[in-house]
Order: sequence, then C-alpha cells, then structure tokens
Amino acid sequence: MKIPKIKYCQSKKCRIFMLAFLLLGLGFWFSLPSKLFHDPTSTILYSREGKLLGARIAADGQWRFPESEQIPEKFEQSLLAFEDQYFYYHPGVNPVSLGRALIQNMKAGYVVSGGSTLSMQLVRISRKGKNRNLYQKLVEMIKSIRLELGYSKKEILALYASHAPFGGNVVGLEAASWRFFARNAKDLSWAEAATLAVLPNAPSLIYPGRNSRKLRDKRNRLLDRLVERGIIDSMTCKLAKLEEIPSKIHSLPMLAPHLLDQANVEHTGERITSSLNYRLQLQVNALVRKYQQNLEANQIHNMAVLVLDVETGQSIAYVGNTAKLDEENHGNQVDVIRAARSTGSVLKPFLFAGMLNSGEILPNTLIPDIPTQIAGYSPKNFNLRYDGAVPAQKALSRSLNVPAVRMLRDFGVERFHHLLKILGMSTLNRPAGHYGLSLILGGAEGTLWDLCGMYSGLARSLTHYNQYNKTYYTNDIREPVYRLQDSVKKGNPEIQSRLSAASVYQTFEALLEVNRPDGENGWKSFSSSRKVAWKTGTSFGFRDAWAIGTTPDFVVGVWVGNADGEGRPGLTGVSSAAPVMFDVFNLLPSGSWFDIPFEEMEEIPVCRQSGYRAGRWCETVDTMLVCETGLKTNSCPYHRLVHLDASKRYQVNSECEKVTNMQHVNWFVLPPAMEWYYKKRNALYRPLPPFRDDCSGTQNHEVMELIYPKGNDQIFVPIGLDGIRGKVVFEMAHHDPEAEVFWHLDGEFIGTTVHLHQMELSPDEGEHLLSLVDNHGNTLYKKFTVVGKNDNEMN
Repeated sequence: MKIPKIKYCQSKKCRIFMLAFLLLGLGFWFSLPSKLFHDPTSTILYSREGKLLGARIAADGQWRFPESEQIPEKFEQSLLAFEDQYFYYHPGVNPVSLGRALIQNMKAGYVVSGGSTLSMQLVRISRKGKNRNLYQKLVEMIKSIRLELGYSKKEILALYASHAPFGGNVVGLEAASWRFFARNAKDLSWAEAATLAVLPNAPSLIYPGRNSRKLRDKRNRLLDRLVERGIIDSMTCKLAKLEEIPSKIHSLPMLAPHLLDQANVEHTGERITSSLNYRLQLQVNALVRKYQQNLEANQIHNMAVLVLDVETGQSIAYVGNTAKLDEENHGNQVDVIRAARSTGSVLKPFLFAGMLNSGEILPNTLIPDIPTQIAGYSPKNFNLRYDGAVPAQKALSRSLNVPAVRMLRDFGVERFHHLLKILGMSTLNRPAGHYGLSLILGGAEGTLWDLCGMYSGLARSLTHYNQYNKTYYTNDIREPVYRLQDSVKKGNPEIQSRLSAASVYQTFEALLEVNRPDGENGWKSFSSSRKVAWKTGTSFGFRDAWAIGTTPDFVVGVWVGNADGEGRPGLTGVSSAAPVMFDVFNLLPSGSWFDIPFEEMEEIPVCRQSGYRAGRWCETVDTMLVCETGLKTNSCPYHRLVHLDASKRYQVNSECEKVTNMQHVNWFVLPPAMEWYYKKRNALYRPLPPFRDDCSGTQNHEVMELIYPKGNDQIFVPIGLDGIRGKVVFEMAHHDPEAEVFWHLDGEFIGTTVHLHQMELSPDEGEHLLSLVDNHGNTLYKKFTVVGKNDNEMN
C-alpha cells in the first residue's frame, strides 16, 4: 500500500509567514537579557551566625546589597497587597489591572494609575529609566511575559526586592532595612515591612524624613488592607499603626572594618559569610576600647587582636586596629593584623622547637649567657645583665636575647630562615644573610596574621598527632582563613611534620611559664583559668609590643604600638600586650591541655645541673622524657673528676701527691667566662679549689678566659671630637675569685686587677698582643688589630 506524502507549507506566503513567526518567536525569547542587572553591588560582611558586621558602598555610590534569593514573608505579603495582589495568578500582565487603570486615567484626564504588575515594574527598573509612554508600556508588557517564562514567581519577587529604589542612594530591601530601621529585613515588624513596601512606589516623594505624614498614611492604609485580606488581625494592625515612621538614616554596622576592607579587595561586591563569632567580636571590640583609653595616656594609639580556631584555622575575632577617638588620625585605618612589623622575640619558640627537633639541645641544656660579640654583632639582654649559663627552656620563657643569638648561631641562620618560611612566614622576602643573627631578635618583620597562623599550625599538628593514630597531615601547617567556606580539612597523612609533635609539646611546656624574674619593666604576674603557652616580644626602640598565646583550641595574638612606628617608653609585650591577650582568653571556652606524644619521646638520664645527657661524672641524675632526637645530643661537658688532697681544700696531681692519698670528687665546672657570671646568680655553685702551692696548675684555657675581645681579630677604637683616640674596656674572667692578674700590652706592663678583671686601653691602629699572667703563672695571649674608620666600614 502506498502512503500518500503530506505537504507542509509549500507556498511562498506560507513560508514567509512561518519565517516571520520564527523570527518573532526568537525576538520574543531574546528580548530579555540573560542577566537583568549589571549594577555594582556593595561588599557585605556577615558573621558565621549570619549577622551583619559591615558593608562597603557600591562603586556607583549606591547602597545596593548583592541579590538575595528570597524575601521575608512580611515584606512579601505587604508588597503583594500594595502592588500586585494577583501576582501569583497572572502571566506577567494583568488585563484586569490594565483595564481598571485605563478607566481611571480616562475619568481623571491624566495618568493616575499605570496598572503595572510587579513583573512589569521589575522590567522597567532593569531598563534604567526609559521614557514612560504607551510604546514603552507595550515593550514592558512583552518583556514581562518573557520574564515569567524564564523565572519563577519567587525569583521575580527576590529580584524586585533586590533592585527596587527606596529613595536617595538606597537600593533594595536589605539596604533599606538597615538604613531606615538598623536591622535585618527578616526581623522587620509588620509596620516596618509595610513602610518599605510602599516606598518604591514614590521613593523621592515620601523618603523617610520628608513627607512623614504622607508616608504614614500610605503605610496605615496598607495595614488596613492586610486586615481586610486576613493576613493580620485588627489588634496587630492597631499596634503597628502606633509605630513611628523612620525620621533619619542609620549608619550600617562597622564591627570588623579592617577585615571588611580586606574582603572588599579580595571579593568586591560579594556577600561574604565570615568565620567571625558575632558575640566574641563585640566582646573583643569592647576590650580593645577599654585598653585603648589607658594606652592613650602614654601616647600609644594603636592595637590589633586576632583570635584563631586551631582546628579549622578560622579567624573568630578580628580587630585590625583601634577606633578613632578624636579628630586626630593616628593611622587607625591601617589593618595592623596584615602589616609587617618588627617581630621582637616572638620567633624564639620556633628556634627552640627546631633545635629540639634536630637533636641539638634538650629542654634544660645550659646555654651560655655571657657578653657576646659575633662578627661585630653584640646582643644584649633586656635587663642588661647576664646569668653566665641558663637552661634553654628558661632562656625561652624569660626571653633572654644572648642565649637566643648563640642558639641561632649554632642552629644556622639559613636553616632557621627556611624553617620559618615553611611554617608560614610570608614576609621573609630577602635571603637569610640579609637578616643575620638579628633574625631572632626582631631583625625581620612579620604580620600578626602569619605569626598566629604559625602558632596555630604547631598546635594543630600536635593535636592531630595525638588524635589521629599518631599521624601528621599535609594541611596541619597552613595560612589562616576568614571566610566560613574557606575552611580546610586536615588533608592527607604524611610521614613527618616540619616539627615533630614531641618538639612542639616540649616548646609549649616551656612557654607555660608566666612569672618573670629579675623585675622586668612593667611586669605583672598574670593568672588564667587555663594553661596557655604564650610568648611576648618587644621590638627595638619600644615600637612594637607583641603577645601570642595558644591552647589546643585557640590562638590569641595581640599587637600594641603606634602605626607610624613611634616608640614609647614602657611599651613592652609584657606590660602592654599580655594583659589584653589574657583578657581575651578569659572570653573563650576553656579546655584540656595537649596530650603527651609518648610515641615520639624517650626516657633518658639527664644531668640535673647541666641539662645535658648524663655523663660518667654527673653526680645528680634525673630521668626525663625528651624527643627521640635527644638521643643524639652530647653528654654533659661540665662535669669532671677532680683530684683533691685529704683536706679537700686543694687540687693535687701525681706530681705532688700520692694517688692513694687523693680524694676523687665529681665536680661541676663551667668555663671561666660562664662561671664569672653564673656564680653571682647561683649561691650554691662551688668554684674549683685552687691547686696546692706545691702542685703545678692546669691548662691555661681552663683558668682564664677573655670576655672582650673574644673571637674579634679587628677592633675599631673611635677618635673623639678633640682628636684624641677613645678607650676600649677589655674584660676577662678567672676561675679563682682571689686571683691577681697582670696585664701586658705588646710586652709592656700596664696594670693589675683583682676580683673584677677589667682594663681600659687605648691602643693605636695596627697589630697588638695582649698578655695576661696570673699569680700562679698561668698565661693567656690574644692577638688583635685596631682598624681605622674606613677599614671598619669595609669590614
């Protein structure tokens, strides 16, 4: 059976008609752009709870929040009752409304109603003020129908609420809600929602603060209509009518302005949900204001506080600077959290942990604390005193500078520079040699953002090691974040961390010390309801005061100073920053302390006096847990076997005493320079007994030691304005406190010293030989060269 062919539109007219129909269809479909609005929007910052922290005005000078996906129920009901009660039933154009408007306009003789639906109004707003005539009305109707085909009713309402004009430079419901009522749109009352619903109808005529009576009348009529439609009851209506019409414009919240500035740079025009805790941010802001008033008395104008959640790496409080208190600008707009400042002593814990990790020290290893010059660099302790020798963890908790510099010299500046970079210090943009040994005392600049991130990275790696089957994770060490959605998971397991859990744990244990001896300036003893590992820092010239503390849950960092770099007397980390840090910790939930990472630790015998691994001559030995790498450390170098006579008052040897008559005693002996200062601070220290007169002494280097010059072959002696060469104080230490030392320069006798072995010399330029001879015949020689100014500059 043959199937007949069906012929479709073979005539020319038919084809023209079909083409025209297709073109009209395409024109209709593409009559609406894919995105209705391209206006710049304000940058909006919210807390993690969704509360507004601040906003920046859009690039075109309008307060226009980014588009919202939904609108509050009260505003929707009020808007539909006022503008388009059949919104959910028409296809974008309401013929009944258009007909009613036409009749009203004809009766009045002028336009009194446009009959526009909300869809048509949205199209008109998107077309940016096209002339309002019959043709444009027709275009709006066509585009409105197209709008309804491409968007849901809820989407249309949300777009209208986001872009409707509310008068002045206020665009959109959210901006209007904050500017007119100082609250979120979802928290509006019925009266407030009704007020905002009528504003877009004539924003320039009934703007709050102008024509308040007219605005109140329109609002009240809308409230009556809501009662008629059964949306609210009569009592709610009466109460709503008693509410005042807004009479002024409110400022938007500015609770984290410096973080908002950062967000505005990185996410311009976006709606940002930060990780900040709203309540904590308010509390820290209040705390900073309280301390600011006290610091202003000493002309200290700026402060920054950062609080991090250790597990997530999120910032939960961010105060980039103090608020402006008066007409003067003290750099309050500077975000000091992101500003590079001299680090003072806050890097010392990383060096301590690094040396524990590499097995170069144990926690109580004695570190020399004596006058030190290394390649012309002469560090000084804050209290300008020396202990002779101090346990490493005491040197850290007391923030002694000289031991720190000597530890860095042993560890290596390049190694430490590399360690800091991999731990997250982003400001080290010069090679290690540029900073030298001053790196440990503030010779480099760091940001509070980086430093808090580094401390939290150590805490996180230690916590994860103990919580997750003794495993490190790749993301343990990472930069902090401030957006809630930027939280980073712990990452993949890795075999070894940058610093072992054991070295981190022992570092934090050392930082638990909170009482500072020696009467450091401005010191107060702080107490806290929890354990906090914390470190302070003060930069040269009292320009920067730091305090950073950590627990397993939180890191709190505080910087205090002047943004312009002006130093102030008494501005120290201990007196200015630490009190703020502890007050912030008291706002945070308390928790437990870190678990001990036993799997990475070994129990070994340690010499109580020296802190080294116990040697054969150590008398008092303690057993303590140390890092596994501590097994590589040397045994105690300061204990030795001493041979005494029967009275135990003199040293002897086989040349002057029979071995059978000798008393063999284990003795703790420090080198002369260390001993010189150590015995002043340690009353129980016993210097070696002198040799009996009929016995020869020990090696010279064991008896006498130069303190200055030491290790310096070249010395610069300045010439005064009067043309006379100045003097340099040479100093040495002797084991015997009663020793008499005879000083010779270039073979000529120049003086004698007893007890305090110091001598002022003024040698000429050139090479010299210093000879020191004590009353027992022990001799010490030192060659040195005095250089001129030009030579000194070259070196």
